[in-house]
Amino acid sequence: MKKTLLFALSLLMVMLLAACGNSDKEQAAEVDAKQEKTLKVGSTGQSFPNGYKDNGKLTGFDVELTELIAKNLGYKVEWVTTDFSGLMGQLDSGKLDTVANAVAMTEERQQKFNFTEPYSYYGAQIVTSTKNEAIKTLDDLKGKTVSGVLGSNNLANLQKYDTKGEIDIRTYETRDGAMQDAINNRVEGYINSRPILLAEIKKNDLPLKLVGDPVAFESVGYPFAKTEKGEEIQAEFTKEIEKLKEDGALATLSEKYFGEDITKE
Repeated sequence: MKKTLLFALSLLMVMLLAACGNSDKEQAAEVDAKQEKTLKVGSTGQSFPNGYKDNGKLTGFDVELTELIAKNLGYKVEWVTTDFSGLMGQLDSGKLDTVANAVAMTEERQQKFNFTEPYSYYGAQIVTSTKNEAIKTLDDLKGKTVSGVLGSNNLANLQKYDTKGEIDIRTYETRDGAMQDAINNRVEGYINSRPILLAEIKKNDLPLKLVGDPVAFESVGYPFAKTEKGEEIQAEFTKEIEKLKEDGALATLSEKYFGEDITKE
């Protein structure tokens, strides 16, 4: 009787240990699966209305679009915020999966990264203070100073436009610094994307006015590393962008943040 009881207890212990082992493996597998479905995405957190903080929470057109795409694909987004040049550096070094911050699809960037289908379109626009009556056209900026964000494609477009180097370009780490110096007439102009400028001017009643037409036009998409993983996610994102264009959700989101549809070329 005792031997039978001992055998039964031993068998029960073995079964319990096996069950615990299987449970641990299942939990580990679930953790691994969750880790695999997490995307590290970059945003400055200071780029209204693309990616900015509202009561401490990251929001904006690019942020909301990214969260929507990720949700549809079953990914969880882990946001990383720093200055724009830092974001592109982290993407280049493999620390980020992509950047959601109005990244222009330039030839140079397309050599480094695989881009999705464009999800918005911008013109590189210069503005000046409403108090600055001397600046009325782009020609008036010759010999003057124009501010912009370091590493942004808007500055690159300005340099291409200013073929003779007649405009003094001053770079800033953040958009706020570049814009405030234009508002306070410490520089004669500030360059950024036209829809972004119009949204900022409207929201905050900024004393800024447009100077001439955009110096260049550009398409915006999500950049991904030219790796097997990057190519896979890039293809998934492109399909979702196409769906959101077709059902009108992308245009609706654009109008929510910009007051107009900037998702069509």
